Amino acid sequence: MDPQTVFCPNLDCPARGQVGQGNIGVFHNKEHRYICHQCHKTFTETKGTPFYRLRTAKDQVTVVLTLLAYGCPAQAIVVAFGLDERTVRDWLARAGQHCEQVHQQLVQQPRDLGQVQADEIRVKQQGQIVWLAMALQVATRLWLGAVVSPRRDLALIIALVQQIRRCALCRPLLVCIDGWRAYVGAIQAVFREAMPTRARGRPALRPWDGIVIAQVVKQYAQGHVIGVVRRIVQGTADQVRDLLQRTQGGGVINTAYIERLNATFRSRLAGLVRRGRSLLRQTSTLQVGVYLVGTVYNFCTYHQSLRVPLLIGRSGRRHWVPRTPAMAAGLTDHRWTMHELLTYHVPPPRWTPPKRRGRPSRETKRVIQQWCQ
Repeated sequence: MDPQTVFCPNLDCPARGQVGQGNIGVFHNKEHRYICHQCHKTFTETKGTPFYRLRTAKDQVTVVLTLLAYGCPAQAIVVAFGLDERTVRDWLARAGQHCEQVHQQLVQQPRDLGQVQADEIRVKQQGQIVWLAMALQVATRLWLGAVVSPRRDLALIIALVQQIRRCALCRPLLVCIDGWRAYVGAIQAVFREAMPTRARGRPALRPWDGIVIAQVVKQYAQGHVIGVVRRIVQGTADQVRDLLQRTQGGGVINTAYIERLNATFRSRLAGLVRRGRSLLRQTSTLQVGVYLVGTVYNFCTYHQSLRVPLLIGRSGRRHWVPRTPAMAAGLTDHRWTMHELLTYHVPPPRWTPPKRRGRPSRETKRVIQQWCQ
């Protein structure tokens, strides 16, 4: 137990989320419990993880969640481990919500994306159809997030494009999509920023520079693709050529990378299989399952196309170093284990002093100076 690597999770504590400030101490070694000397609250080391208040051993929970993340049916896990189906469902919900927080903390940070591809998946549920929209950074194969909606409409695409913007810096960006025109309007509406003025009223919105939109329209006849039409909706051919060269080493406008990612998700989530008998009963089950699979894909899975050569010695022998999408994006320097992902603590936002009338006391000033600087 190392108190210097732990932060206080109490949302009412001024020291919440801050590591290595000397306010955390060991309260009980046997129970793995810490104490915060600022708010005098105790908490266990599993606080903020899927293992919190679970009586089952961590190793067994980790094995079960690993099997779920790689496509093992829940019925097989129930039979193999002698668990109740509701227990497995609860562990999946815990892990999915935790992985969504990890994704928001680490992946949804501004970076130079270069090229992004987006697509939707039609998902069968019990008694209805829902739509799953996802996005991918091509250069690092990093999964940028997903949105689930009961309808395939403009609101679904706007929510997805907003996730893409949270991951993007204002740099030249190529967005490759299919022929659905809702993407164009959503991208043009979201990738804008307000121009500050001294005039009253809403400021004017200025579109980002360097946003290039390209579409890939497939032509079908009797269930087979007979042609592909590629067109540039926004931007120039030189911009498209430069971004393709920088992000995928050349080639043509395509959506092959996001379609390959869709196949990965279909193989790991039984409810996404096209002609299968497995149905998802609730939308929340799809949401947590997608974020569990996507976060494991980003942090715990080596991607063959991301490996880099390393020359050994004077002989010039080439050794290939594997990388995960998170490693390629610079989010981590090693492949995470499943246990490391599940025990990662997402820090809460920094404490802000409450607004009160009158002059603050000396104690309040001291707390603000200590924890808000």
